[in-house]
Amino acid sequence: MSLDAPQGHIGFTLNGAEITVPADSTARLSEVLREVAGAKDVKIGCNAGDCGACTVLIDGAPVCACLMAAGQVQGHIVETQSGLAAEDPHARRLVRSFQRHQAAQCGICTPGMMVSAVALLRSGAALSEESVADALGGVLCRCTGYRKIVAAVLDASGTEPLTEGGVGAPIARLDGGPKLSGEERFGDDVAPTDALVVRVIRSPYHRAAFRFGDLEAFRAANGLDLILTAADIPGENRFGVIPGFEDQPVFAEGEARFKGEAVAAVVGTQEALDAMAAFPVAWEERPAILTPEGAESAAQLHESRAENVMCRGYVARGDADAALKGAAHVVSGRFSTGFIEHGYIEPEAASARRVGDRIEISCCTQAPYMNRDGLATIMGLPPDAVRILPTAVGGGFGSKLDLTAQPYVALAAWHLNRPARITYTRSESISTSTKRHPSDMVMEIGADADGRIVGARFDGVFNTGAYASWGPTVANRVPIHASGPYRTPNYQAKSAGIHTNTAPAGAFRGFGVPQSAVAQEQLYDMLAERLGLDRLEFRRRNCLVNGDPTVTGQVFETGMGIDACLDALKPHWDRAQAEVAAFNASHEDRKRGIGVAAGWYGCGNTSMSNPSTIRAGVTPEGTLMLHQGAVDIGQGSNTVITQIFAEALGVPVTAVTRVGPDTDITPDAGKTSASRQTYISGNAARLCGAALRAQILRLGNVSDAAEIAFSGEGILLTDAGTTVRVELPPGEPYALEAIESYDPPTTPLDPNGQGDPYAVFGTAAQICELEVDLALGTVQLRRIVAAHDVGKAINPLLVEGQIEGGVAQGIGMALMEEFLPGRTENLHDYLIPTIGDVPPIDTLIVESGDAHGPYGAKGLGEHCLIPTAPAVLNAIAHATGARIHHLPATPDKIRAAILSGTT
Repeated sequence: MSLDAPQGHIGFTLNGAEITVPADSTARLSEVLREVAGAKDVKIGCNAGDCGACTVLIDGAPVCACLMAAGQVQGHIVETQSGLAAEDPHARRLVRSFQRHQAAQCGICTPGMMVSAVALLRSGAALSEESVADALGGVLCRCTGYRKIVAAVLDASGTEPLTEGGVGAPIARLDGGPKLSGEERFGDDVAPTDALVVRVIRSPYHRAAFRFGDLEAFRAANGLDLILTAADIPGENRFGVIPGFEDQPVFAEGEARFKGEAVAAVVGTQEALDAMAAFPVAWEERPAILTPEGAESAAQLHESRAENVMCRGYVARGDADAALKGAAHVVSGRFSTGFIEHGYIEPEAASARRVGDRIEISCCTQAPYMNRDGLATIMGLPPDAVRILPTAVGGGFGSKLDLTAQPYVALAAWHLNRPARITYTRSESISTSTKRHPSDMVMEIGADADGRIVGARFDGVFNTGAYASWGPTVANRVPIHASGPYRTPNYQAKSAGIHTNTAPAGAFRGFGVPQSAVAQEQLYDMLAERLGLDRLEFRRRNCLVNGDPTVTGQVFETGMGIDACLDALKPHWDRAQAEVAAFNASHEDRKRGIGVAAGWYGCGNTSMSNPSTIRAGVTPEGTLMLHQGAVDIGQGSNTVITQIFAEALGVPVTAVTRVGPDTDITPDAGKTSASRQTYISGNAARLCGAALRAQILRLGNVSDAAEIAFSGEGILLTDAGTTVRVELPPGEPYALEAIESYDPPTTPLDPNGQGDPYAVFGTAAQICELEVDLALGTVQLRRIVAAHDVGKAINPLLVEGQIEGGVAQGIGMALMEEFLPGRTENLHDYLIPTIGDVPPIDTLIVESGDAHGPYGAKGLGEHCLIPTAPAVLNAIAHATGARIHHLPATPDKIRAAILSGTT
């Protein structure tokens, strides 16, 4: 077909409608679809064809819209997720199947996945895991681990998902509909159309002094509306997340401390920014240090911190030195990991507008109230003059806890009294966002002749980058966890966070525990081999059970479920052992291996208050409202917290209308991190539901056993076969209201790290089965079996999705991921697992119950990742006899270790 279009316009059919839009024919199709045609369901994750989030159908064929010039669709048919979900029968079946399988988590990759899947289904090709993986292989996902997506496409039938059910029911994700219809709005999707654009000027050097030229003359000559520097900050030019460690400037002053650090920002129309001349800044490169080695003698990054040491952590129990000297068997080793990039598919984005003497910021964030308070300091405003309106979050994993793009748009909108927007490029996101801390760890473990651990010593150095971010949390959490979930009567663990001239290292799913697990779990394998014990049996013999003290002296009478996790793995371990032995007996060039590893994680802040508050109310008309401020970044808090609240209130989840995060109207449910939302916000929701139920029953003068129903007639109570209507008192906005908070019972640690740092520990154990090509060093993963103690599975399907996603990130950490500053700043140089890299995953849900969790539930997000990398490494060692001490275990390292006999 052919659509005539006037000069400077492009005509095509978009989702069934013939349209003509003003556009340069050489512009990216993805940008024209989003910014001109209004197709916000087309997502831009990389602008390089790496992530596939922008996939659309052109005359029925899947194409990355970011790689196509807009002029190429003149006269053609373009279909996007929203159009397909509304009209295409294959897409409508996929919507139901994705919901039924929980195949959409954060939802940012879902448009690309669904569009690609529709093309496959339309082709009529036979469906298999291989054909689905081939069809969807160009789309990256960081949340799901891909397995649920493959299952959903294979099962694209018309069966409706489960939409009703309380605690324990695998109901469909309550926020899944917008993700699958294309209606979900992420950080860049909500920017006002008349907003000015902010672009940040960043250091091209790891460390450099700088000075500006004539900024006002440059602004006028280039038609810019504003240039921002540190001099334009009304409040304090600093931010951070840990009290006492707010050390990062919005704009560097005089010297940039890492490559990519902001020194200024320009504000104007997109056209003005695109035509702008080189920014007038002169750089003087200075010597930089990128690793902790030599940091004590390098230039101080912060005058208040001697020898570039940010902080240290310490836990000691018993006499580790004496125990190790007297041990029958001792093993030791040095292990290290590099920077790991979060790799969320949605780059950071924010927009802002000034409303009188207040500033409102829409952004993709994991921590609305922390953002609010940090911005208030920067803007010189009281906290209640700052409003945070979180959008959907296209993956976070910890990095979207920190302030990133928000200060720049807030400052621009404040000074100009005009809306402002910013969206990071992929390279900008990777080069400047926080990372998993690189680690250099030395550990020693001893056991007696019966194979029981008698003592351990750990010393870890962590590269925390130029600024603190979550470094203090990592330094304090690692010494508690470095024993693993094992009885260790004599123990000493030290950690140090060291400043370098790199992007700050911050929170990333596990806060340092995945790194320490790489050391501890490999050494436990080595110790088992030294003792001649089965590796799984060795762990079972030494694991913590209820009543045992941890290395901080904490004793759990219930809920320490690592023994049950290991027991759940036993039949899978026995099967795999036999299969591996049979294969290896008949193959010389390839060998298979099986590895096991365990892990544990304390939910919530370490020895610190971290409450959540949940609010609910009933309108005078009888509508039930739940103000749920726990940000859902794909993990499912919107669904789980609603299930808990509904269970406590005694109503179906469909009776609940949810009000999402908004610092003006939703109380603080705390940050989405540290596996805290199900446990802490879930407890607040349980208390809130119970309190509201008590009010309603009291108004109706009925027994505790009465059933509650919300209808057009208000609230109906049925008790002993009699139904009465509750007369609601007047009130605005609510006739009835409940606000409840929950803060975990923890205690501070003493100087030796003794105390009760967490009220809840989640535990996990995983098996990895793999095959190694001995000549090439390449690894083919065959299966992961993951046993996780979740206390109580509020929603088993969400549990499975979290585990599979965490396993995929653990695979990346083990085999391919390492951020190199200045080198791997895109998604084709920085590799994350693709759909072909994740093997089948068998999830074994263990429900040990918990004394504190809502209905016995524990958090889960962090635990999923922790055992994966060491299980992979232990399997490689089992297959080859070679042990990898520095991650990632790339083929060259594996081959070199095989040749050298490294153990």
